Amino acid sequence: MTGETSNEGKVLKPYLSGRGAWALALGTSVGWGSMVITGNTYLAQAGTAGSVIGLLIGTVIMLVIARCYHYMICCYPDAGGAYTYVKEVFSHDYGFVAAWFLLLAYMAVFWANATSLPLFMEYFVGDMFKFGISWSVLGYEMYLGEALLSVGAILLAAFLCTLPKRYIARVMIILSAAIMIGVTIGFMGGMVCYDNDGFSFQPAFIPDGKSPLAQSLYIACISPWAFIGFENISHSAEEFTFPKKKSFGVLALSVICSALVYIFVILLSVTAYPPEYDTWLDYIKDLGNLSGIKALPPFYAVHHYMGNVGLGILVGTLLALVVTSLLANIIALSRLLYALGRDKMIPSKLAELNRHGVPARAVVLIGAVSVIMPFFGRTAIGWIIDVTTISATLIYALVAGAAASMAKSRSDTKDMAYGIIGVALMAFFAAYILIPNLFSLGSMATESYILFTVWSVLGFVMFYMILRRDTAHRFGRSVVVWIVLQAMILFSALVWLNQSTLIATDKVIDEIEKHYMNTYSEKVPEVIQQTLSGLWGGLVQHMAVVVALFAVSLFMMLNNYRIMSKRASESEDQLGNMRNTAYRDPLTGVKSKIAFTEKESEINQLIAEERMELFCVVVCDVNGLKIVNDTKGHKAGDEYLREACMMVCKVFDHSPVYRTGGDEFVVIATGSDFEERYELLAELNKRVEDNIASGAAVIAAGISDFVAGQDKDLHSVMERADVLMYSRKKELKAMGSNSR
Repeated sequence: MTGETSNEGKVLKPYLSGRGAWALALGTSVGWGSMVITGNTYLAQAGTAGSVIGLLIGTVIMLVIARCYHYMICCYPDAGGAYTYVKEVFSHDYGFVAAWFLLLAYMAVFWANATSLPLFMEYFVGDMFKFGISWSVLGYEMYLGEALLSVGAILLAAFLCTLPKRYIARVMIILSAAIMIGVTIGFMGGMVCYDNDGFSFQPAFIPDGKSPLAQSLYIACISPWAFIGFENISHSAEEFTFPKKKSFGVLALSVICSALVYIFVILLSVTAYPPEYDTWLDYIKDLGNLSGIKALPPFYAVHHYMGNVGLGILVGTLLALVVTSLLANIIALSRLLYALGRDKMIPSKLAELNRHGVPARAVVLIGAVSVIMPFFGRTAIGWIIDVTTISATLIYALVAGAAASMAKSRSDTKDMAYGIIGVALMAFFAAYILIPNLFSLGSMATESYILFTVWSVLGFVMFYMILRRDTAHRFGRSVVVWIVLQAMILFSALVWLNQSTLIATDKVIDEIEKHYMNTYSEKVPEVIQQTLSGLWGGLVQHMAVVVALFAVSLFMMLNNYRIMSKRASESEDQLGNMRNTAYRDPLTGVKSKIAFTEKESEINQLIAEERMELFCVVVCDVNGLKIVNDTKGHKAGDEYLREACMMVCKVFDHSPVYRTGGDEFVVIATGSDFEERYELLAELNKRVEDNIASGAAVIAAGISDFVAGQDKDLHSVMERADVLMYSRKKELKAMGSNSR
């Protein structure tokens, strides 16, 4: 599957156009759930108006997050997405947390879509894959044929993702366009052809005592689940063929298209329902007892209006949704593993590319881990999807925080505001999701809390393993992130314990009621009802007290840590001032030889890892310093040296200048200075030649580019620059003699 390993194998090559990036983002954010479980997730919770309003609010919120991603893509156009941004802005500790929950989120969505294929076949083909041995996992019955179908889909998707990238991009564009066209045709068919007689979008909201605002807010707060994956393209930023500044347009378009898919499916689902139901709401509430296309409202509606042709279009659209989600999630996961491997957080072999420029080893690992999941059924995966919402919320909060911090350092006020708003919204979402019954709209499944706790604990174990191998001391510097994560683990465990207790209490109540009814054949006395209700309320109050005490202790812990951190920071500042003194040349103010030695080691390491970007070295030597010292004194010589150094700094004003000897300077030019290096060298030479006649400072310079694959270290680049510098030195001496 992996193909041959490229010798270049370290750098992802651009292939992704704007259209390809849109298709990748859309293909990840919509999948099986956007068309099949929309009824239970949206309509049954908030009605038509509540679902649409909530989705529109969620769309606006996701556009804020998209803006944060766009800003970070422009700042760090590297593979790894949220992991890279958080690592670079905050620390490697925060980066690990982002990567750990990214893995959970993308894996969960990937597994959910892979294991949806047996359901797809069951709904539209029948029981043809229900063969072989069968087993039950947590009440969900599985057949060997169904598991093998999902395994085959996983392996096929993994294989396709090791092929030339441009082929997958074309497939994604075609399928994503088919999704939008198919959903639009189904929606328009329902809107144009629906029966006016007796049809109504009412009830706009669910008449269950919850306010319209609360219902709409619920839909808005699960938007991280609805849109997770739109940010997929951030993992492939190195592979863009379009300008990074256009990434917001791509992200925004994918969010809007995803929202349209959800809204079209929601509205289509209520335009028709079986005649045995009085309203669409009665129909939606009874979906668990139905089978075939009756159990899928949008498919029933499109078949009702457009017959088998319409049903075929929507079935093809659903299949395209599943395929794009499988491919896009593998691409995102493989680029994340590539970034982690490149940073040696995981085995570096996972960062190796095959002959097609694909991190094929990472793709193989994803496939190997995923083939196990179809044998566990969809019940456990349903809990994982629940946790995906928490993971996405945490990831988006970290990216928004990174954007705010970066924008603040660059004085980008508008982007800093977007980041702050994003953090505030995600903090609200996290509270809404994690705290049961916060707005009287229920909570996650009890198992989801314990699953989140288990995954977080596994994260601590994984971090411990990384920390032991961290010889460069990159990790363990940000204690706050681990305190907060530990707090989330403890809180989730407490909620799980509380929810489990409530469930057990409800079972006891049911048994008491059944026994009482069977024994006395009359209703349970009101006093018993009140007693049992008081028991339930007491449990909730006790939980609230525990949470409040924990919150206070956590606040005090963080406050104490802040004080200790401040003291440590003051000590580090003192050490930093001493270090700056050593790294700064006292005479000229440029970087010292000590600083150059450290920079040389850093560059040599990057060259050895084949990760060094293009740069050039300018070697400079001051002419005539000895004559000035001998004739005018050392004070004049020092001034002459400072004048020569200032001339170099003004020309190469975007690059570090090092004083490596008495009258020797070195410039390491990157970025715009590298791109304009020959123009800048010509400018420096012109100033020097003008100075010869006036008696001002004269400096000879030679330049040499780093050649990847040829130069093994910085010294080899400097040797070529030295040769040119000495040649120039002779020219300048000849010019000085002629001028006299």
